[in-house]
Amino acid sequence: MKTIKIGSGAGYADDRLTPALDVMTYGDVDYIVFECLAERTIAIAQQRKMQQPNKGYDRLLKYRMAQVLPLCVEKKVKVISNMGAANPKAAAETIKQIAEQQGFHGLKIAAVIGDDVFTDIVRYQNETLLENDRTIADLGDSIVSANAYIGAKGIVQALTAGADIVITGRAADPSLFLAPMVYEFGWSFDDADLMGKGTIGGHLMECGAQITGGYFADPDYKEVPELWNVGFPILAVTEDGGYTVTKLPTAGGLVSEATVKEQLLYEIHDPARYLTPDVIADFSNVSVKAIDNDVVQVSGGSGRPKTGLLKTSIGYKDGYIAEAEISYGGSGAVKRAALAKRVIENRLAAEHIKPIEIRYDFIGLNSLYSNELASTAEAAEVRLRVAARTADKTMAQAITREVESLYTNGPAGGGGIRSHIQAIVSIGSILIPETDTDITVSYWEVK
Repeated sequence: MKTIKIGSGAGYADDRLTPALDVMTYGDVDYIVFECLAERTIAIAQQRKMQQPNKGYDRLLKYRMAQVLPLCVEKKVKVISNMGAANPKAAAETIKQIAEQQGFHGLKIAAVIGDDVFTDIVRYQNETLLENDRTIADLGDSIVSANAYIGAKGIVQALTAGADIVITGRAADPSLFLAPMVYEFGWSFDDADLMGKGTIGGHLMECGAQITGGYFADPDYKEVPELWNVGFPILAVTEDGGYTVTKLPTAGGLVSEATVKEQLLYEIHDPARYLTPDVIADFSNVSVKAIDNDVVQVSGGSGRPKTGLLKTSIGYKDGYIAEAEISYGGSGAVKRAALAKRVIENRLAAEHIKPIEIRYDFIGLNSLYSNELASTAEAAEVRLRVAARTADKTMAQAITREVESLYTNGPAGGGGIRSHIQAIVSIGSILIPETDTDITVSYWEVK
């Protein structure tokens, strides 16, 4: 029975590169997938593209590809990635330039286009965001991006045409992994069970080291060997939709039933109804079994026909975040930090500064679990954080200035102030018909 091996090259935009290069060098993989695109990432990329039309792709694209291309050629590993972000064509052209500089003639690069529906946003003026009761019309000119989660078909088309490297924009994460399975095994997109199995495999791989011990380790409860050297996973898939998850024996981390189960349930609401552009995958009947050291077999899984609707992420400007921190140490540190908080509260009231939201955290005591400071809390050091959301930058600056003024106008012994202001790009979602998108593939060949 035919088997293919797919390696993970990244689980997020700024992920390490060395584990990916190791997978390509020593993993005997046929494909490697770099999943680098969070929801907010593409909205920010769209803003960069507005400023520079030839930009808008992943900021680490050049860094990664300069080191990946030699292994792509030497090891004959095909590369699939959503590093195209807001500008897949520019990303593909950049990769072509790198390949030409390195002398890799004959490489074929493809860009999958069609997820960007920003120019058609007027069609959806009456659509309400899934996250709140605001409509597209309410957001008006604040909208900076609109990208539909497309499926695996465009990638399969590119692979069928002989592409060695396939770059996409906003594609569903598991679809990046599903595509080579469909291409290699000749699966039909109408076979919901195979689409479901492949999607589950893609979901297990999409977050990189999360399935090999990253985001899993918890001393005394869940020990992970050599976490500092955690490797990226490798998925071995058979044409009947069965697969195993493993890692390189020289890499740190581990692949166990527990790591696989945790990743299986990661970001899952209804395990029996995981909606993607390709299928409604059913995770509820999946079995996980360790068959060797760092080798876990995954079986089961199924699917039902897709909905025909595509989740579409809407990025929009939503004010500013002002954040400032100051530390207090030694005897009475907590009381001095609490006094600093009261000073800021009174100063903002006196200056009629009214942010949309504001919160005060005592880092180390309550920053994760509560806004209330326990009366019995004692610590040798504490850091007060003030974070506010404002409608405009001027108010954000006024808030950070008040925290900075604590140096000479606040309690004794404050220091280490840092402040930061950034524009907020919020993300909302609507559903659009799949038929509203026009997926095309463009090609470049290195001469």
